[in-house]
Amino acid sequence: MPVTRTTSLSAALLCGALLLTACGSGTSGGADDKASATGRSIENCGRTVQVTGAGPRRAVSLNQGTTEIMLSLGLADRMVGTATWTDPVMKGLEKANAEVDRLADNAPSFEAVLDREPDFVAASFASTLGTGGVATRDQFEKLGVPTYLSPADCEGKDNSGDGDGVRTEPLTMDTVYGEVRDLAGLFGVADRGDRLVADLKARVATATKDLHASNVTLLYWFANSESPYMAGCCGAPGVITNAVGAKNVFDDTTDEWPQINWETVADRDPDVLVIGDLTRKSQTAESAAKKIEFLETNPVTRNMDAVRHKRYVLLSGQAMNPTIRTVEGIEAVARGLRDFGLAK
Repeated sequence: MPVTRTTSLSAALLCGALLLTACGSGTSGGADDKASATGRSIENCGRTVQVTGAGPRRAVSLNQGTTEIMLSLGLADRMVGTATWTDPVMKGLEKANAEVDRLADNAPSFEAVLDREPDFVAASFASTLGTGGVATRDQFEKLGVPTYLSPADCEGKDNSGDGDGVRTEPLTMDTVYGEVRDLAGLFGVADRGDRLVADLKARVATATKDLHASNVTLLYWFANSESPYMAGCCGAPGVITNAVGAKNVFDDTTDEWPQINWETVADRDPDVLVIGDLTRKSQTAESAAKKIEFLETNPVTRNMDAVRHKRYVLLSGQAMNPTIRTVEGIEAVARGLRDFGLAK
């Protein structure tokens, strides 16, 4: 990107994101003036995130998880771009989503994001806001653009290795609920965040009421048939497993998504296969249909108990990530266990 454009954009963004009260026109009304003067700040993944006034007006979300939280909070009119999609948007958000430009189905370029002149950037994964991703948090913040990273990908997790990270502490839905409240607070709509969290908690309680599945084993397959990504103990699939009271056959690894060979999978022989039904094209066997076709024709897997009895639960990729849609995962797995007669 030309140096002249970088300099010009930096100045504009610094004015818009950090010096709103000095650069913009004044507002009327004491409450608005006070909010503009004080702004809001939170601690996020070891950084202080500060916004001014009523909060961001030109937000960009770089991952589907943060996008769906913002849309659920009614913030479509304060967003100027989204990116990195694995699934269709969550049901009920189609209209709101259509109002926001999609910068890319996968990761956009740094320049494409800056062209939207954002005053706030959010992402679900440290890899998105890191070296090799769209850009680092430092790169955005040097241009005066505050950034936010989902706590689920930094709290109780080590991302220093080459894979998808290792959980040092089990994830819980409280971390996701905290993200909802963080974003709602930064945008000045805390009451909406409280309502969304209350709704999610009520759905979990309804789905798991009187559910008993302590003797049931589960396996979560996210993507790839050649070197499949299976869930370890303690990420979003761990949240689902704990909520329904079952056992993950790979709960002996803290890797988020270890790649495990099919012989080991067949040897663990889970009661139920929880299968990611993805629409992206970046791996082999992304859709549930392709995964099931593989399972039922591969000589190593076709005689597994879950395959012979077709005990499959299909989930969106977002339900298998630590997002508000993890609640969908809890609901679907609980329903599946009851339908299969494996739980009361």
